[in-house]
Amino acid sequence: MKPVTERRTYSYLGPAGTFTEAALDQVAAARGQQWRAVHNVGEALADVLEERSYAAMIAIENSIEGGVSTTQDALATLPGLRIIGEYLVKVNFVLVAPRGTKIEDVSAIAAHPVAYAQCHGWLGKNLPNHSHVPAASNVASAIGVLEGTTPAQAAIAPPGIVAHYDVDVLASEIGDNTAAVTRFVLVTRTTTPPDPTGADKTSLIVELPNDRPGALLDLLEQFSTRGINLSLIESRPIGDELGRYRFVLDADGHVQDERMADALLGIRRFSPRVVFLGSYPRADRQIVHYPERYADDVFVEARDWLRDLLSGAPGE
Repeated sequence: MKPVTERRTYSYLGPAGTFTEAALDQVAAARGQQWRAVHNVGEALADVLEERSYAAMIAIENSIEGGVSTTQDALATLPGLRIIGEYLVKVNFVLVAPRGTKIEDVSAIAAHPVAYAQCHGWLGKNLPNHSHVPAASNVASAIGVLEGTTPAQAAIAPPGIVAHYDVDVLASEIGDNTAAVTRFVLVTRTTTPPDPTGADKTSLIVELPNDRPGALLDLLEQFSTRGINLSLIESRPIGDELGRYRFVLDADGHVQDERMADALLGIRRFSPRVVFLGSYPRADRQIVHYPERYADDVFVEARDWLRDLLSGAPGE
């Protein structure tokens, strides 16, 4: 008899039908496993740290709103977590209502405030006299309308809502920016990074030692002098006193790349705290290109040259 293999649990921001669920659906290893819907990022990460879940899918960046501060702050302050993958989800919205509702019947719309702001143009053009009823999440808006617990006739929701709830779609693609994308990351307990693919990203959170002229430049030069591009840099207050910040960084490359490892060593020499969040494949799978002088063998040759000097060789 074959042994029974226990299914892994993955946590995600629920309920079913959210953009986070759509991101988790992109993870091949998660299909057929146990999916646990949670209420917020903190609960998702607690599931991972307390071993209720193998991993959690959380939103970390939006192409319109920028970084998700609650996620960034949680990753900065909760030790023992590691990003092992990133996933992109196109963000657009549908207007849904109970079966039989007509758009001319709609005078109030339930929506999460962020979703509502991203549909402001469409709403102003098509439903100029509506009122807004705030909702706790993109899916909670639709649930409230369906259950009659909110004074709205329709709701702004993710397109995935139709797979889970019996609704009529009154309008599709109502977001003002059709190119909007949210970036999600899959987070598990601390583990070794996956092998380099050549199309990788390294995420860090770095604190500066003090507030002085040139402190941020010192940080950025660790990457620029090694030919490493930063695809994200955002500041977040540390919270212990005014003027103290930590920086959330995404750098192109893998920690096993010689240039990236050298950059991390440079940062560690002056930063009081460096949080390594992980090296993982880029969602777009674009190969990271860099000048030849920053190739791994160039760094190795330079170290060998120095070792020869220290051993008494001519060093030519």
